[in-house]
Order: sequence, then C-alpha cells, then structure tokens
Amino acid sequence: GRFNKNSYIGTHVVLKNIKHMRVGENFSLHDFCYVDAVGGVTIGKNVSIAHGSSLISFNHGWDDVSLPIKYNDINQAPIIIEDDVWIGCGVRIMPGVTIGRRSIIAAGSVVVRDVPGNTVVGGIPARVIKSI
Repeated sequence: GRFNKNSYIGTHVVLKNIKHMRVGENFSLHDFCYVDAVGGVTIGKNVSIAHGSSLISFNHGWDDVSLPIKYNDINQAPIIIEDDVWIGCGVRIMPGVTIGRRSIIAAGSVVVRDVPGNTVVGGIPARVIKSI
C-alpha cells in the first residue's frame, strides 16, 4: 500500500515520483528528507528514516559527451528497504541498494552497496560495524 494510518511524514519532506514508491505499515519519514523514487523505492514495515536523509533511485549518465552531464540520460536502479530498519539522520541511500531486515544505518552514512540483515553499518561509504 501507500501511506497508512500508522505512517508519519514530517515537515519539509520532498517526495518526487511518488507513484514509484511503496511503503509498509508503521513507516516514518522525518523532517527535511528527500526521496526521488523514479527508479523505484520499496520500503517494508516498521521502518524509520530520521531527519535530513535522502533516497535517490537514479544517477546521471555521462556517456554522451556532446551534452552536459545534467542532460545525459539517467540510470535508474531501485532502492529496497526491508522490514524493521532504522536509518539515522543525514543518511544518503544511493540507487540499486537493498537494505536487509532489522538493520541500522548510522547517522551521516552514505550507502552505496547492499546491507546485510541484522547489522549496523556506518561511514562513507557505509561498511558493516557489527551484527545485531
């Protein structure tokens, strides 16, 4: 489904291409978050995304040298966040990433590769810190 009665969307949140976004029950997206779901964003149940985080499901290409990069084709790749995930403040989740269930993404992390379930990850780029 879309957003249900247990969903929370904070203030100053930007949701682009929302028709490609699916969220589970008990979802919260806090203040100043930015989501562009053009490449697809799927979020499971009991997921909380803290303030100032971004989910970007595409990258700009740069292969056509006759055009500025901003006018090159975009490369879409879905973001999948499984159930029971906590994403700390200021996190960036890049295209093509799957975050496994019951994981924690430390504040300020940049997630560029898949995150195994039952782990804490952090850093730039995000790496496994420990299992939980």
